[in-house]
Amino acid sequence: MTQQQTLSPASDYEAVRAAIRFLSDNGPDEADLAAFARALGYSERQLTDLFRRWCGLTPKSFAQAVALDHAKTLLADRQSVLDTTFEIGLSSTSRLHDLFVTHMAMPPGVWRNRGAGIEMTWGAAPSPFGTAVLVTTEYGLAGIGFADGEMTVQQAFEDLRDRWPNASYSRDDGRIAPVAARVFDPARWDPDHPVRVVLI
Repeated sequence: MTQQQTLSPASDYEAVRAAIRFLSDNGPDEADLAAFARALGYSERQLTDLFRRWCGLTPKSFAQAVALDHAKTLLADRQSVLDTTFEIGLSSTSRLHDLFVTHMAMPPGVWRNRGAGIEMTWGAAPSPFGTAVLVTTEYGLAGIGFADGEMTVQQAFEDLRDRWPNASYSRDDGRIAPVAARVFDPARWDPDHPVRVVLI
């Protein structure tokens, strides 16, 4: 806490910069945001509001994104799920599981094994950006690609499939249509039940 106590930012920018460094250096389960905010002269709520205003997301969401990115690197390097969990500062493997299911729509072991053991449904649907190709799992939306003048629907799917070549795939445009509507139709957006979008 000595480092935290010596921080005295001269501006909102400095406070957010210090918060980004703090959250990047500590895992989401280890970061004591309340104590850190007090060391900067803010309440936790004030720092959260300031961070959201400058970064567009909460400190918790930012810390999770940093942890997820680090975890993906470690798992791609063939680290175990357990070692990855502790390396990124999470308290248990169930926390890593929740992080991956929430943001990647698959458990970390499945992601590490490039989709082995999971069934994915894919399909095409209209969007404001042209034809969208979506891939889902039982956990949610795993990826979105777009077919345009240079890429067919099949090519866009193959590009997505290359991310998880060991998964099983089935095409079902009917099952994809309501997911696409929740992503692209503002009238269907629900802040209490957001759709996590992974653009690939």
